[in-house]
Amino acid sequence: MTVSRALSFDTAAARYDAARPGYPPALFDAVEELAGRPLEGAEVLDVGAGTGIATRLLCARGAGVTAVEPGPGMAGQFRRATPGVRLVRATGDALPFAAATADLVTYAQSWHWTDPARSLPEALRVLRPGGTLALWWNTADAAVDWVAAQDQRLRRDLGGAAHGAHDRERSLPAGTPSTDRRIRWSRRVPLDTHLANLGSHSLLLTADPGAARAFLERERAELLAAFPDGTVVEPYTVHLTTTRRSTA
Repeated sequence: MTVSRALSFDTAAARYDAARPGYPPALFDAVEELAGRPLEGAEVLDVGAGTGIATRLLCARGAGVTAVEPGPGMAGQFRRATPGVRLVRATGDALPFAAATADLVTYAQSWHWTDPARSLPEALRVLRPGGTLALWWNTADAAVDWVAAQDQRLRRDLGGAAHGAHDRERSLPAGTPSTDRRIRWSRRVPLDTHLANLGSHSLLLTADPGAARAFLERERAELLAAFPDGTVVEPYTVHLTTTRRSTA
């Protein structure tokens, strides 16, 4: 994890908000099940909220959400896209909230930008006894041939993959009792939306701009061969991990 990559999204906040996928209702059903309570009426801290993609879905389930976001560009887009929801500029490594004030702390696509040795104790501190920390990521399903081929091209041309954090970066510290769920879903989007989504990942945002543009131009041709009607079916698996604060 590097600060420069974590804050690279500020340069593409509007594109990020418009092109990144949301999350299926089954994810929030699973969060409620594992938390042992409904989201409706829950006090939630959505940390690393970005432009508010997960925040808006949590609010739609009836949660009272306070968003936490360090990046100025992402925070600005959040305020434009998610009016009326409280936003605090901070990081998960130092949450500016009193102890035992939240029912749920969520990290959507953002835990791997924290230092878990600091962010886990902070999350447990602000949770009420019995409260839940929930981390989740949309990961493109590399078992699908075209996704695997795209990852190979990303590694070959740009030196990495854009489709999610490594498993170790998604993990809670060793010894933390946790529960994992995997939720498969997909969305159909125009090719331009898929390319905008791809271009909003930190791998491309921190690459040489010319190299990133050239890669996306080549990728357009590759994907038109796979999806000649110009509609891309993006397959995802949501990786959900939860842990609960002790009631003692």
